[in-house]
Amino acid sequence: MSNLPSEPEFEQAYKELVSTLENSSLFKTNPEYKTALKIAAIPERVIQFRVVWEDDKGQVQVNRGYRVQFNSALGPYKGGLRFHPTVNLSILKFLGFEQIFKNALTGLNIGGGKGGADFDPKGKSDNEIRKFCFAFMRELSKHIGANTDVPAGDIGVSPREIGWLFGAYKAETKLWEGCLTGKGLAFGGSLIRPEATGYGLVYYVNHMIEYASGGKETFKGKRVAISGSGNVAQYAALKAIELGATIVSLSDSKGTIVAESDKGISPDEVAYIADLKVKRKQLTEMASSESYKGKFKYIDGARPWTNVGKIDVALPCATQNEVSGEEGQALIDAGAKFIAEGSNMGCSQEAIGVFEKHRKEKKGEAIWYGPGKAANAGGVAVSGLEMAQNSQRIAWTSEEVDSKLKRIMESCFKNGLETAKEYVEPAEGEFPSLVAGSNIAGFSKVAAAMQAQGDWW
Repeated sequence: MSNLPSEPEFEQAYKELVSTLENSSLFKTNPEYKTALKIAAIPERVIQFRVVWEDDKGQVQVNRGYRVQFNSALGPYKGGLRFHPTVNLSILKFLGFEQIFKNALTGLNIGGGKGGADFDPKGKSDNEIRKFCFAFMRELSKHIGANTDVPAGDIGVSPREIGWLFGAYKAETKLWEGCLTGKGLAFGGSLIRPEATGYGLVYYVNHMIEYASGGKETFKGKRVAISGSGNVAQYAALKAIELGATIVSLSDSKGTIVAESDKGISPDEVAYIADLKVKRKQLTEMASSESYKGKFKYIDGARPWTNVGKIDVALPCATQNEVSGEEGQALIDAGAKFIAEGSNMGCSQEAIGVFEKHRKEKKGEAIWYGPGKAANAGGVAVSGLEMAQNSQRIAWTSEEVDSKLKRIMESCFKNGLETAKEYVEPAEGEFPSLVAGSNIAGFSKVAAAMQAQGDWW
């Protein structure tokens, strides 16, 4: 890859996968899979385009739009759209690469992709965001469709933006079809979709806790530190509270709130934070509110991990690389026994190294790490279920969707667990490596499908 421009985020994701594959017995039993890895690391297609739109002053504005269609061996490309000024090809390739194997772990027929634009919704009027969505979809509509590529939301793309993008797609193509997921319930959306990533994360970690404790423990009574305050963090917090946990922190790009009370953050307080985020406001508003005075400590410019005191579970739910090696050690020192990523690649490679080293050294007393490609697969799983409902022109109840989500998250956990036992034999008393097991399980499934379709031989 030396002749290519530096793509640090993508290279990190690629190296993490390679590292786990090489440190397992997979390449010994299937040496031909080295060829598959070389081919799977290159996207099937990368689409880059300009997005020209008009602001409220009547002035022309331009942004870069992207869609990385990474792998379609298991089904139509599937992955979110991100509108954020930091968006570039490296970030989208990293997200798309992770998405391939995450989607494979769900057991649904969906491939992997990712897209977005370097557009910043902050500081824009609703009218400007709507106009940008229509301009963006004018080009993207040429490359997606219900059986080709089905995007969803991500950072900066909420259900509101999905609605505008769906309307623009319909206007451009004259097709009413499941071309996007995360839609409103009135036009083909699925119940539980907004909650799915956060709920799925908690279901996954609950399986970790039950396995580690021999079925004696659950979330009940656990102190949980969460980063982020968007959809994933909000619904992870609510589901964990429902299961008896205490939530001690939430955060955003400006800082962290830490609960001063032993009762932690309540569902009503999560709802207040959700309302702040819809209005694109920061947690500083909550910290300075008279209603919440004395209930929270606000730490400006900080992440939660070194500020939460004793905890049992850590759930990074904000963005990539939000747990450093030093913060990973701080979590271990704080007594954390479980960490799982609600965000994509939430832990840096250094942090993962700290967790995996501790897992090997401390055996059953160690912290246990759940990688994002398995732990946060709930969102794309329910997106896949939304696609199924759209294809059949039916709508399932919330109980039906939640039941299917629980089964998928259990399968994600067990698949990673059993694959780790098969290819990376743990020492006596040692927890199996979920990061290795999930990587190997997802990669093996995709590699086999690619070989069967003639993508490599």
